[in-house]
Amino acid sequence: MCGTVRKPVAQLRFVIFSVSVSLSIAACLIISSRLLRHVPTTNGRDAELHIYPHRSEVQLPSVNCTAFSWSGKCRTRSSVIVNEEGDRDRQNFDTTCPEYFRWIHEDLRPWAGTGITREMVESGRPKAGFRLVIIDGRAYVEKFMDAYQSRDKFTLWGILQLLRLYPGKIPDLDLMFNCEDRPNIFIGDYSGPGPNSTAPPPLFRYCGDDDTLDIVFPDWSFWGWPEINIKPWVPLMEDLKQGNKRTKWSNREAYAYWKGNIKVSMVRYKLLECNLSREHDWKARVFMQDWDKEQKERFKNSNLADQCVHRYKIYVEGVGWSVSLKYILACDSVTLMVNPYYYDFFTRSLVPMHHYWPIKDDDDMCNSIKFAVDWGNTHQQKVRAIGKAASKFTEEELRMEKVYDYMFHSLNEYSKLLTFKPTIPPNATELCLEELACPAQDLATKFMIDTLVKRPSFSSPCSLLPPFSPTDLDNIRIRKETPIKQVQMWEKNMSFI
Repeated sequence: MCGTVRKPVAQLRFVIFSVSVSLSIAACLIISSRLLRHVPTTNGRDAELHIYPHRSEVQLPSVNCTAFSWSGKCRTRSSVIVNEEGDRDRQNFDTTCPEYFRWIHEDLRPWAGTGITREMVESGRPKAGFRLVIIDGRAYVEKFMDAYQSRDKFTLWGILQLLRLYPGKIPDLDLMFNCEDRPNIFIGDYSGPGPNSTAPPPLFRYCGDDDTLDIVFPDWSFWGWPEINIKPWVPLMEDLKQGNKRTKWSNREAYAYWKGNIKVSMVRYKLLECNLSREHDWKARVFMQDWDKEQKERFKNSNLADQCVHRYKIYVEGVGWSVSLKYILACDSVTLMVNPYYYDFFTRSLVPMHHYWPIKDDDDMCNSIKFAVDWGNTHQQKVRAIGKAASKFTEEELRMEKVYDYMFHSLNEYSKLLTFKPTIPPNATELCLEELACPAQDLATKFMIDTLVKRPSFSSPCSLLPPFSPTDLDNIRIRKETPIKQVQMWEKNMSFI
């Protein structure tokens, strides 16, 4: 009798145990899947180390300047190649690139139908500062002219960091690069009719405009600008975040602020007329920057993180576009953007009245600034949302991870158009970390060492979206023109509705 009773009890216990185990396993799977889905959305690089902690042990060679002596050969190279297992892991962190990456397709459209021949590349030599060739993950440079300050060195430093971040993933390529401010591959010089028209040279640079065909690329200052004591983008972004916290928007000066070099463009000279005077208060506070004086005083009055104390900050172009835009956008203040002529790699996706307030660049500029400040002080919640959208854009869409991904896709898409196999030019030398960092002076060396990529990425670059359609481009144009016309109508009617 007892035996017949125990058997059902044992079976019941086994069933309960099995159900408990199944529920536990299911719970673990649910939690794990949520973690896998959640973590990468915050930061892909941190996420991969969180889930695969052993990867933090993968270190790339550092730079040793103590025993540096240029021998013509690189001592430090990135030898880590991600294996097939790593490629499978990459799929877990696949993200879509920001929309502004789609402008890569537009920049390369002039050569989409013909491809890029070696002759096309070499035809850009008279306007190039250097030639960059990448073969089997190694970079070779032929220099044609000196760049202003250290622009070319920090641009090339950024290229080397990209090669370290994605070892074995950068395709062979051959390109020309110009480090000057203004684009100079004019459409009108290459738009002749028929098959005999001259093909434009593909030339990379920091900015473009609607009249030129230059291919835009991230500028040198993301790795630092030592000549004027501007930190690399990653630590500077952190400084700007802390600066934003020190002064709440409602407690900031209720004026528009600008400080810079007025000698480089007429529109900046014009901006001086908007300063406070006995006759007018255009609600602008404009200051001239004397970099020689600042250097002597160790840049004590030029800390960008200390300048987030005004509700409004003015952006105005210099010789060409200005690297200052990203610093202004990151400040939580409302960016008053004087009508820009140039664009860089990310600005074409900025939207008026969402990321910035548009300002006229004509003789009515001062009144345009005053109206924006008066309107904003009357509609504080609305303009604060503009400032927040801009700082969110820089924090999320312009973090260094995305800058490297933009570089990757720009070079990758460019390489697909090459109709020839790149070879090392006779006068080119291999580009080495030590050659750039060690002979540099003080702050330049520090910035380079601080921005050295220490480990390869085990996640892929973000996924590039397809090219814009003609309808997409029309919608973008309308999306920008409509709010600008609205503001101009408000200004004309002096409307504060």
